[in-house]
Amino acid sequence: MSGAQRFGKVAVALGGRSAEREISLRSGAMVLKALLQRGIEAYGFDPQERGLEQLIAERFERVFIALHGRFGEDGTIQGALEYLGLPYTGSGVMASALAMDKWRAKLVWQALGIPTPPWVLLAVDSDWARVVAELGLPIMVKPACEGSSIGITKVTSVESLEPAFLAAARYDSTVLAERFIDAQELTVAILGEQALPIIRLETPHVFYDYEAKYSANDTRYMIPCGLSPEREREIQMLALAAFRALGAKGWGRVDLMLDHTGRAFCLEVNTVPGMTDHSLVPMAARACGVEFDELVVRILEMASAQG
Repeated sequence: MSGAQRFGKVAVALGGRSAEREISLRSGAMVLKALLQRGIEAYGFDPQERGLEQLIAERFERVFIALHGRFGEDGTIQGALEYLGLPYTGSGVMASALAMDKWRAKLVWQALGIPTPPWVLLAVDSDWARVVAELGLPIMVKPACEGSSIGITKVTSVESLEPAFLAAARYDSTVLAERFIDAQELTVAILGEQALPIIRLETPHVFYDYEAKYSANDTRYMIPCGLSPEREREIQMLALAAFRALGAKGWGRVDLMLDHTGRAFCLEVNTVPGMTDHSLVPMAARACGVEFDELVVRILEMASAQG
């Protein structure tokens, strides 16, 4: 069967109304282009500009979710699509919501013995000196439910902790302070049941922030990552365990840090990773011979009506 016959009419959900709208528009545009090049009848669909009832009215048969952040990666759109009976790509409602919430994801990992950096929740009346005494410095302060490093600050003094909290609180009422693991930053892309080659990230920025992710030309992506094959496989298995612990499926990305002793710590799971020209999942797929168009089709093939 041709692509159009196999998949029917496909909506690429892009844009939306999260803080990551611009990145989603870029991801969605590249996904849409790839699907069209494969002969699939695909159209861009921006939920900020059109009501979801139009998916039914225009007889779309499945949805490729390229929405990042709130209302796209947090279970919201997934729940709406399940109600409409439309198959969609990626994780279901529960896994999407859980992965989006860094605090609750860490609680699950902690319960299962999956290593994640120590943390505390911050509030307006937090004892900042006590937080530093408990976690040490540096500390990463982040909103619990944002992606693309939005609202994140690397804190190197007790005096900087409260301003970092206030900056993160602009994006979410739940704010985490997390011990900074100062060594190697790694990411593991997941495609189906397979962990793709690990990418090691190097940036001259203070950390792998929004600019380093999406626009900087001085970020280095190391594939192979420099670990022994045995150690790389161990970390891939850890990433798969962290992904599955949250109920995630289809595709995604697990971000980790490796400390100076070689111990890995899981930071977060991305259930709708970026698909731009700077994005990590396409890089990892390309490293094992899967070009962008084929990657997009494989993700679409895993679309499910049940989440």
